[in-house]
Amino acid sequence: MNIISLPIEYDRHNIDSKFRIIAIASQRAKELSVGAKPKVKTKAKKVTTISLEETLSNTIEFLIGDQAKKAKEESKRFDYRKILEEKKKEISGEDLTEFEKDLKVYLHEKESMDKRALEGLFNEKREENSKG
Repeated sequence: MNIISLPIEYDRHNIDSKFRIIAIASQRAKELSVGAKPKVKTKAKKVTTISLEETLSNTIEFLIGDQAKKAKEESKRFDYRKILEEKKKEISGEDLTEFEKDLKVYLHEKESMDKRALEGLFNEKREENSKG
């Protein structure tokens, strides 16, 4: 199913235009692409097709008009940075420093392996040039 083959009839009480269908379906396709489970049984494999089918079958909840404006305003008030900071504070300092230590050890080992690999590569080329 694609936009060209959309049925002429759809629930005009909930969806006011084909543009609205596409707007709703595109948001749902984003959700499906990051792992959301489809709400309808379908043979389709593309997330865009699945989202269109969900939209047309009225299995997706969405807001329009004043409700959408109000929800958007409320979402702007929601401060994600503050929540992240609070979560960081919940993690004890010891856990975080232990993780940082492990990360530094890993990065140091990786860096030394990379240096050895480069040195080996250049040493081989020098030996070839001196022989040839």
